[in-house]
Amino acid sequence: MRIEAVDFFYCAMPEVLDIGDGSQDLLLVRLRAGPFVGWGECEASPLPTIAALVCPMSHAACKPVRASVLGQALETPADVARIGDLVRANSADLLQADHALSGIDIALWDLLGRRFGEPVWRLLGIARPEPRLPYASVLFGDEPQETLAKARAIRAAGYRAAKFGWGPYGRGTVEADADQVAAAREGLGPGGVLLVDAGTVWGEDVAAARERLPALKAAGATWLEEPFVGGAVSAYAALAAESAPVALAGGEGAHNVWQARHLIDHGGIGFVQVDAGRIGGITPAREVAGYARARGVAYVNHTFTSHLALSASLQPFADHPAGALCEYPAEPTALAVEATRRHIGRDVDGMVRLPEGPGLGIEPDLEALRRYLVPVEIRVGGQTLYETPALTG
Repeated sequence: MRIEAVDFFYCAMPEVLDIGDGSQDLLLVRLRAGPFVGWGECEASPLPTIAALVCPMSHAACKPVRASVLGQALETPADVARIGDLVRANSADLLQADHALSGIDIALWDLLGRRFGEPVWRLLGIARPEPRLPYASVLFGDEPQETLAKARAIRAAGYRAAKFGWGPYGRGTVEADADQVAAAREGLGPGGVLLVDAGTVWGEDVAAARERLPALKAAGATWLEEPFVGGAVSAYAALAAESAPVALAGGEGAHNVWQARHLIDHGGIGFVQVDAGRIGGITPAREVAGYARARGVAYVNHTFTSHLALSASLQPFADHPAGALCEYPAEPTALAVEATRRHIGRDVDGMVRLPEGPGLGIEPDLEALRRYLVPVEIRVGGQTLYETPALTG
């Protein structure tokens, strides 16, 4: 069986707002091999990722991503890893290649699972997926009262954990940030797991982040996520030395295994957050999950888009201890909700469990997605390199 087609589809909300909500657009991936189809999703800006798929070759290590995918044999999980290695070698100087590869790798696993009638987690060698404790992932309100109302609604909805991030946090005074954190804690109640996401707002300014620690400690926050940009490893290490009992979390921006490893080995983080739609897919995410576990760092998925992406991001650590935290998008756009026919819901215990159907166990809703489809055409030198194909199964 060989890969006969790799297609990208740009979907977006009618209006994309200037807020920290990554569910406002998505890049859907469709792979065909023989009679089988696999689906994936890239967590990246759609247009430059499409360009990475089809761009003309610049030199031997800067080839379009599809050149390493089309025509490749796909028979076993080893082929998925081999194809990923080809992309990284042939597109080493194409910086969007890992983002494009992410959705392709996910679709490869989905296709294999559908071919063999097995869920992806079983193809990964996992005998039984463990349940996860979902944390409702939301943005801070513009004012503490809005954050308080969100937290109360999350608690009323049965969540035992919640993450508040972005919005005004870190952009105003230390006192204003303390009020936001206190409001989140009050709304969740004393027993709720509280997580805070700074969204890299302090760059590498350790002093600015340090000023927020007393409020986080007073509120019993489990972690402070992304206080700094992903590459500021020394800043992470410096803050981690004094943040306890609040752990640091980071890694969602890692687009390869080595970036995630650096944060684990040298950044002092307690939680590594990996997005399968950014790091190169399920294959490298699985590698990071094993690496983190061996070093006593908790692995957590990063997911803020559709439930196709959610299933993909949960696969790599499906065998980690039961009850481990997982990000669960709680304020998705209509696009993210309607993108799939089914969703990964919470059970009666409030836990999340992976689907047992073949592949990712999640089907895109193509009829719904057509309403959000953005037609794209890329022409170079009078030749059409890309034109949005028909969105069919």
